[in-house]
Amino acid sequence: MNLRQLRTFVTIVDAGGLARAEGRLNLSLPAASRQIQALETDLGIPLFDRIGRRMQLTSEGEDLLRRSRRLLQDADAIGERARALKSGQTGILRVGATPQTIESTFAAFLTSHRRRHPGVEVHLLEEGTVRLPDRLNNGDVHLAVIPYDERFRCRTIYPMCVLAVFSEHHPLRRSRTLEVAQLRDESLLLLHAGFGSRVWFDAACQVAHMHPRVLLESAAPHTIIALAREGYGVAVVPSTALVPRGGVRAAPLAQRGAAIGRWLAAAWDPQRFLASYAEQFIEELVAHTRREYPGREFIRRAPPPRPKPSAGSSRPSEPAMKVR
Repeated sequence: MNLRQLRTFVTIVDAGGLARAEGRLNLSLPAASRQIQALETDLGIPLFDRIGRRMQLTSEGEDLLRRSRRLLQDADAIGERARALKSGQTGILRVGATPQTIESTFAAFLTSHRRRHPGVEVHLLEEGTVRLPDRLNNGDVHLAVIPYDERFRCRTIYPMCVLAVFSEHHPLRRSRTLEVAQLRDESLLLLHAGFGSRVWFDAACQVAHMHPRVLLESAAPHTIIALAREGYGVAVVPSTALVPRGGVRAAPLAQRGAAIGRWLAAAWDPQRFLASYAEQFIEELVAHTRREYPGREFIRRAPPPRPKPSAGSSRPSEPAMKVR
């Protein structure tokens, strides 16, 4: 058994089959198949059931998959640790974030970060808020920008809230904030369930005993904002989405006067090694967003409460960020 065989095993599972994994592995199908057969021989158990051309994990394979991931992550961490000890100025940093956070926060930040740290290569992984904690937990990324989560070490970055976006001619256009119940009779344009803002909105609707009338569920905030601008319903989006200046109005949503939203944080797994350049990335991101962050004008109207860090979740010296 060797790490290469384990990596082939995990990659085949993640890709959904041997043929789909060929490009990721840079191996021919026969070579990858031989590695799996050698691994099964070494372990003395079958990892896959072969059903025609399909490969399905056996129960033994499912059990060993989690342990294989952990071993590969530890091996990667050893390599990263060695590189960091060697220079401290170069390496790869994998960061997970939602598409709207990448657009509204990282697009401006990463260019200046690269000028300051040309040896650090930042790889972005685009994922919805709901799945990002799993990506972080699995070791797919070193850092993730997610709503504050006590399962991880966190540095708070900035608050976000849920917005209702509508045409500048809509009867609600003068509203500074809106109670969720005020959307009871509106035709709604919603994001799909992979967005945290959608999860929070659905929960608020349940509390309000409200059954939304949904015209569209989309994976793209700008799509439903464009429809709202033309008067085709009210879009519900996170404040990290870029809302255009003209043609639309937006108001943060509240429930019984309390803002619907959370604080975003740079989060990492405390059980894994975090390189010095990753720590520097976090510090500079915090400083960058202290000056400006998306949706600030809406957050002023209905700021969500800042989380109280649990022991060890953020540095005691971290300066308080004022919402203004």
